[in-house]
Amino acid sequence: MTRTDHARLRIEDAVNELCPWSGKPIAADSLTLYNGAVVGFCNPDCRDKFERALNHFEGALQARRAASAGVDE
Repeated sequence: MTRTDHARLRIEDAVNELCPWSGKPIAADSLTLYNGAVVGFCNPDCRDKFERALNHFEGALQARRAASAGVDE
């Protein structure tokens, strides 16, 4: 997500009250979307760490799906 996209999210729409990384309360400047839901973090660094982890795993899953599709052909 871009900085502008993050700014459009609202803390009252978050599905959580505590940061999944730190356990601290979430902050309005530290929100992201995950599977269509607003997820909050205690600071932008925790949010960005979450987004990097998702991107890493999504890339790995796509590679595995592509490899599996080639095996089934």
